[in-house]
Amino acid sequence: MFHYIIGKITERGHDYLAVETDSGLAYLLTVSNPFHFAIGEEGKFYCHEVYGENDHYLAGFRSKEEKECFLDLISVKGIGPKTALSALGGTTPEELRLAIEGGNVSFLKKLPGIGPKAASQIVLDLKGKLLEAKEKEAVATTPYLGARDALLALGFKAKEVDKAIAGLPTGLKEEEAIYEALRSLRK
Repeated sequence: MFHYIIGKITERGHDYLAVETDSGLAYLLTVSNPFHFAIGEEGKFYCHEVYGENDHYLAGFRSKEEKECFLDLISVKGIGPKTALSALGGTTPEELRLAIEGGNVSFLKKLPGIGPKAASQIVLDLKGKLLEAKEKEAVATTPYLGARDALLALGFKAKEVDKAIAGLPTGLKEEEAIYEALRSLRK
């Protein structure tokens, strides 16, 4: 399993890049739009290994967010890896997430490989789930997790608690964080 490859682009085709690592080994990555990359460009390329009945290849992505969007898309009934890669070639991860959360089927239908039925299925399967994943990621990186849990146990809503904790200075003890957050919540 590959997470990412660091190297330099040595070749580019209609749907692939060859990325050569320092060891001299080159990896062939199937990408959504190879012409967004330049020959000689060095960087980190996130990967997902695709196994299919007749396929076995590495899908490559410029960012972790793009890879996450790809994984979200292939989790949708009827959307395969090739369709997901094509669709990503016509948008950015942020635009895609906004369209899905907003239920914007007309935007999704304009993406390569996505028809009306697939666009509706994407919204049906992913709407709300993308925000939940972002919120969980944000909570995992929140300072004062103990204070957050204590305030939630007192019956405060998660959004209010997160806002109060976000306004706290760093370096407080857990008890001080709870006290300061309670002061903020009472306002």
